Formats: sequence, C-alpha cells, structure tokens
Amino acid sequence: MRRMEFKMERTGLLQVGDVLPVTEGKLPTSYYYTLGKSYAMSGNYGFSERLKSREGTVVSVDETPKGFFVTVEFEE
Repeated sequence: MRRMEFKMERTGLLQVGDVLPVTEGKLPTSYYYTLGKSYAMSGNYGFSERLKSREGTVVSVDETPKGFFVTVEFEE
C-alpha cells in the first residue's frame, strides 16, 4: 500500500471511503497528480516516485491552518 497527500481548496467534496480516479500530469522534470474531477492536487514527484495505480481510496480528510488535505491509499 502507498499513501499520498493531496491539497484540496474546499471541504465537502470528498468523504472517507470514496474511490476516485487519479490523473497524471507531466512537468519538465517531475510529475503531479490530480484527484477525481480536480478535487485536489498532489505535490511534485520525481520519475522514480511515479504512481502506478490509476485509482485510490480516500482514508482521511483533514483541516489544517494551511488548508484541507486529503490522504489517499493506493494498491502498490
């Protein structure tokens, strides 16, 4: 299992247990991931850290002073 954190701008879009697709985006030297229909976005990951799965399960949605963060678990 692999867990990744995604930044979400608004709350109420996702719930724990939701299974969502993940889309990979490419930058010149790294990759980033978008959760569902642009609900949340990951940080940047290097080539060796690329995600192999194309869907994951939401395991937590947390509110911090910096915003809302979603933790998603992938079968890897």
